Amino acid sequence: MQSSAAHALADVSLPGFSNHYRGKVRDTYGLSDGRIIIVASDRLSAFDRILAVIPHKGQVLTQTARYWFDRTADICPNHVLDYPDPNVVVGRRLTILPVEIVVRDYLAGTTGTSILTLYNQGRREMYGHTLPDGLRPNERLPKPIITPSSKAFDGGHDEPLTPDEILARGLLTREQWETVSAYALALFARGQRMAAERGLILVDTKYEFGIDAEGRILLADEIHTPDSSRYWIGETYAERFAAGERLASFDKDFMRSWVAARCDPYTDPIPEIPARMIEDTSKVYIQAFEAITGQRFEPPAEDEPVLERIRRNLAPYREASA
Repeated sequence: MQSSAAHALADVSLPGFSNHYRGKVRDTYGLSDGRIIIVASDRLSAFDRILAVIPHKGQVLTQTARYWFDRTADICPNHVLDYPDPNVVVGRRLTILPVEIVVRDYLAGTTGTSILTLYNQGRREMYGHTLPDGLRPNERLPKPIITPSSKAFDGGHDEPLTPDEILARGLLTREQWETVSAYALALFARGQRMAAERGLILVDTKYEFGIDAEGRILLADEIHTPDSSRYWIGETYAERFAAGERLASFDKDFMRSWVAARCDPYTDPIPEIPARMIEDTSKVYIQAFEAITGQRFEPPAEDEPVLERIRRNLAPYREASA
């Protein structure tokens, strides 16, 4: 499959559009009518840094999120208005709530805020929950839990929170916290059920919510993508867990683990990522899309760079740019 530099979208520049914000993975542009354009780049972010640029990743994220937005709108309203390009969603402008909601059903993770990392440090009280002694890495928890964190809008490090801290700091009202918690658990249950039907385990995932002009809480950003979620292959879980082996997955722990084994990824320079690993990671994202959705991935046309295609498809929106 084509994976040349022409199909690796590192930076998103849209001449004629204003109100640009560059996030870790996505670039957004505000329109004068209250809509926003969200372009998913191919940047791979972990440890609060950009590790690499992975061809096709942005398209995989946008189309996987589209699959889930379409199938969960009955549970929670979302920000989506249109999809003018495989890498682009046009959505409602929201005031993003300053708390990221992570739902976990297994003792897993590699980052400094993951419950497995904290558990291995001897912590049993975390995120307002008490975990029992004796859990093994990657073991299923007694029930899914919400592990909220502060939303670092400036690209900084998210900080773990408890529900009491969220309310005490005024980050959310009690009604908002109860609403997003209920939404998150319901979305996660739907995701787990549908993933299981495709032979996958939805291990954990993050959700971001925002408030629209009418005061409604809407689901934003992405949902159940390989970036925001951890998936394991269902048929291999029991055997690999029993043997203490690394679980077969579709998430970016593939590259995170490689980097973490070679440096302190939060402070040290990131070693050069081998070209073969970038190619293999691209294949993993495509395989994830097809396994999660049951749909065939449609690669970009080889004769047009992705950024040129995006600019062409977004031309009708230019006059609405503020």
